[in-house]
Amino acid sequence: MNQFKKVAFYTLGCKLNFSETSTISRLFEDAGFAKVDFEEHPDVYVINTCSVTENADKKCKQLVKRAKKINPDSFVVIVGCYAQLKPTEIAAITGVNMVLGANEKFNILDHLEKTDQHTTDTVVSFDNIKNTKEFVPSFSYGDRTRSFLKVQDGCDYFCTFCTIPLARGKSRNANVAQTIIEAEKIAATEIKEVVLTGVNIGDFGQGEGENFFQLIQALDEVTGIDRFRISSIEPNLLSNEIIDFCLSDSKRFVPHFHVPLQSGSDRILQLMRRKYERSLYAERVQQIKSLRADACIGVDVIVGFPGETDEDFMETIDFLKDLDISYLHVFTYSERANTGAPKLGEAVPMDVRRQRSKQLHLLSDRKKRQFYSENIGTERSVLFEQEEDNGIMYGFTENYVKVKHPYDEALVNTFQTIKLIELDRDGIMKCELLSTK
Repeated sequence: MNQFKKVAFYTLGCKLNFSETSTISRLFEDAGFAKVDFEEHPDVYVINTCSVTENADKKCKQLVKRAKKINPDSFVVIVGCYAQLKPTEIAAITGVNMVLGANEKFNILDHLEKTDQHTTDTVVSFDNIKNTKEFVPSFSYGDRTRSFLKVQDGCDYFCTFCTIPLARGKSRNANVAQTIIEAEKIAATEIKEVVLTGVNIGDFGQGEGENFFQLIQALDEVTGIDRFRISSIEPNLLSNEIIDFCLSDSKRFVPHFHVPLQSGSDRILQLMRRKYERSLYAERVQQIKSLRADACIGVDVIVGFPGETDEDFMETIDFLKDLDISYLHVFTYSERANTGAPKLGEAVPMDVRRQRSKQLHLLSDRKKRQFYSENIGTERSVLFEQEEDNGIMYGFTENYVKVKHPYDEALVNTFQTIKLIELDRDGIMKCELLSTK
């Protein structure tokens, strides 16, 4: 490994992947590597993959080709969900030097130490996902403003559209005390906001007799972190106890929930093997809004699930129209190997999937504009980010309204009291600075 000096990373997929890439990058830096950008002729490329959509698989192949074009002599390592699910397929991609499964990605330095940089053989190391039982704590660092803290990994749900249990294994976590130690590491940096992430974070507490509610209560006492945000939580695990705490009692948790729905049709939810009906979802939204009318609620929806009829889709549209939600993340269903969904109904034609996706994106735009408009005239706390775009800087309020302001370096990574004054045509809120802290 001594011949390797520089490493670059590329992450595909979710916030959980970003937290793990950041942790792996710190392992490299501790071993004396210089972390560089993708284009800066690194000796080693580490590509952390996703396998939620077919497009992520294609993106992985494109990145390998791009890496070898930048440095034909580079050593390309593929990790992540795609690497666990299809290691042989990845090993056959021209330019891939090493493929590490879920058990091995955090041992990447050991594998590099044992490997000849000039070998023409692709090193493949993975194990049956059933043997993946260790929880490796991770958090992202590099963005001065926020960090993604991994509090849970794996999933026991086996929804019929999802490969994540096959890629990441059973649900597991550290205990509350160990998780607090990781949060305190973040608190010792300049980071102001922490986003809790995982595969199924509401399932926290496996093997410890603890639960997610106890975790957030403990995190709320961590000083040095101003905001905690819950990335995504299943509606059947989002208890009134959690909602009430975040919106009424907490000092640090913000009024923002992202709650996957996937379909507004109970028939499709049953085929998906989801653990709730839409009535429960509506109850959760109502509970949130009864406590904080200004709370932001994001929703995941899948269109084109096998057997989804026009009637099923219209149920979803009508259900979402009536819900007091703030925005949608719309996913077009794509067939995945080793999942049950393709056997459950007739495939929805791709042009129909695209049309349904377009309809939901338009609905999301309307919902988001309505939510933003309802916030005009209110005073909020915004955390400004490093990003500069033609003299403009951006930030998010506690209830996840994106705002813009003329760039001022002194405001980067600070909380400011602002007044929301006008929604621009790009769907971003203009604001007036009321105080400088």
